[in-house]
Amino acid sequence: MRRALAGLCLLWCAAVSAQLKEEVVKVPVRVTDAFGRVIERPITVTVFQEAGRAPYPLLVLNHGRATDAAGRYRVGRARYGDASRWLASQGWSVWVPTRLGYGVSGIDVDPEDTGDCNRKNYPPGYAAAAEQTRQVIEFARRRQEIEGSRTVVMGQSFGGATSIAVASLALPGVVGTINFAGGGGGNPDTRTANPCFPAGLERMFADYGRTARVPTLWVYTENDRWMGSRYPRQWFEAYRANGGTGEFVQMPPFGDDGHLLFARGLETWKPVVEKFLAALR
Repeated sequence: MRRALAGLCLLWCAAVSAQLKEEVVKVPVRVTDAFGRVIERPITVTVFQEAGRAPYPLLVLNHGRATDAAGRYRVGRARYGDASRWLASQGWSVWVPTRLGYGVSGIDVDPEDTGDCNRKNYPPGYAAAAEQTRQVIEFARRRQEIEGSRTVVMGQSFGGATSIAVASLALPGVVGTINFAGGGGGNPDTRTANPCFPAGLERMFADYGRTARVPTLWVYTENDRWMGSRYPRQWFEAYRANGGTGEFVQMPPFGDDGHLLFARGLETWKPVVEKFLAALR
């Protein structure tokens, strides 16, 4: 009996694996950094889709930012395998860009540099990330199987704040964005729960709220060692006070560092995201 069940499991697992396609594509992007330098080159994007479910709504998933060049190199090819596979199982075409300055997309340039901790200039860094996201969306929509009128942008940490930057662009077809632990200037070792220049981030999110008109979901934890638990709510309130719409979800502590919830806690956050996505669809 056990052998029979094991055999059935192997057959079922093989069928599930065969349905999920993971593809690597190159997307040409062009951005301008905070110093006026124009950077133009292809980036690597990983695409997850389940076979036979076209047309696919599009979901772009952005990674975070390490504190140094070595960490940016270790990004390799961004995948977020567990989250991407689950989202693909819900019918999405999931596109995960490895942005300029990271891993396989090259770290010899860094258009997301926002300066030293005591003189952060956040908006140009997020503008560069949002512009890459916009160009990935445009590239993806040229594929016949993509339904461009239903696009969601989602991200973790720096990528989470990027999702709010994208919301502010009011791009056609983008129907919502999801921000996991979004922010910048954090360091869990040297500035635990105290990111650099939080007032600057508050002003930036307030500015995004003035032009953002799509629903947004903000997910943070009580024990985020990068962003803390106090500042994110202030950022959200500044965003909402200036016209942005959204929901703020404060999750309980997760492990030793709640900043890792997205990457390690799929089963914890899945019901919250599932509800948000269902409302959009």
